[in-house]
Amino acid sequence: MKKQDLRIAFMGTPEFAVPSLEALIDNDFNIVGVITAPDRQSGRGRKITVSAVKQFALDNKLKILQPINLKEESFIAELKSLNCNLQIVVAFRMLPEIVWSLPALGTFNLHASLLPQYRGAAPINYAIINGEKITGLTTFFIDNKIDTGKIILQEKVDIGDRDNVGSLHDKMKLKGAELILKTLEHILDNKVNAQSQSTLIKTNVALKTAPKLNKEDCRIGWNNSPISINNFVRGLSPYPGAYSILTSKEGIRHIVKIFKVAVNNSLNHDKIIGSINSDGKNYLDVIVRNGAIRISELQLSGKKRMSVTAFLRGFPDINDYHFE
Repeated sequence: MKKQDLRIAFMGTPEFAVPSLEALIDNDFNIVGVITAPDRQSGRGRKITVSAVKQFALDNKLKILQPINLKEESFIAELKSLNCNLQIVVAFRMLPEIVWSLPALGTFNLHASLLPQYRGAAPINYAIINGEKITGLTTFFIDNKIDTGKIILQEKVDIGDRDNVGSLHDKMKLKGAELILKTLEHILDNKVNAQSQSTLIKTNVALKTAPKLNKEDCRIGWNNSPISINNFVRGLSPYPGAYSILTSKEGIRHIVKIFKVAVNNSLNHDKIIGSINSDGKNYLDVIVRNGAIRISELQLSGKKRMSVTAFLRGFPDINDYHFE
C-alpha cells in the first residue's frame, strides 16, 4: 500500500496526543478529520477552552469533529462521510463498536504502558506509584473491551529515579509519536502480525491495572514506607497531586498538596506517624514508618505552589501540627 492510499481519522484530546498528530502531518500523512472533545467552560470566569488537539488542528486547518455522543446518528454519518480507511486513537474516549469497526484497515490505539500490564486510564501514574523502573508504549487494534485488543508494536521506556508523572509523560508523548509512525510503516508494508494479549499473560505474574484516579486515591498514607510514599508523590506530581490534611493542635485543618519529597532514612525515631520535625526555616520532615519524608514543594488549598522555605514562613509553629 502507498502512503497516499491512507485516509486517516485521528482521535485525541489532551497534550499527550498532540506530538502524534504533529508527526503525522510532518510526515505527509493524509489526515481527513480530527475527532476531539467538545469545548468546555473552565476557571472562575467560565471561559470557553478548547482541547490541545483541537488547537493544533485549528492551527493546521484540519477538519474537526467534536461529538458529545459517539453513537449519535449525525456524528456517525459525518464520520462515514470522511471515507477514512484507518483510525488512530491517542488519549480519547472508549469507542463504541460502530465507530472502531468502521474503517477497512481498523482502528489502532496508542497506550502508555506495556500491555497487558496497566490497562486503564492512568498507566503513567500507576507505573511510578508502583515503583516500576521500566514502562513502555503499545499500539494495538481496538476491540470491544478496554485495552485488550491485539498488539501491533511495543517499545520500552525507562523510568528514572527522579521522574514524576510530568517528566515521564513528556518523554512518552514524544516516543509515542515515533511508535505511531513505526506502526504505520508496518501497515503500509503489510508487515503487521498482531499478537493476542493472552499470549503475554503469564500464570505466575499478576496483571496490574491503572483505573481512573479519584480524589481519595490521591491521599497520602503516612503509615507506608518512605520509598512507597516517595513513589506515590512522584506518581501524582504535578497532576492530580498527592495530598494530605495538615492539622494544628487546636484542630484547624488545611488541605495540602505535596509535589516533591525525598526519603530521609537518617532519622531514627519513636515518634507518632504523621508528626512533624522541622527547624521552622529550611526543612520539614514528616514522620513515617521506618524513617521520614522530607517535603520540598507543596501547596495550600487556594494558594500557589511554593517551596518549603516559603511555606514555613507562614507556619512558625509548624512542629505543633501533624499530617493526617
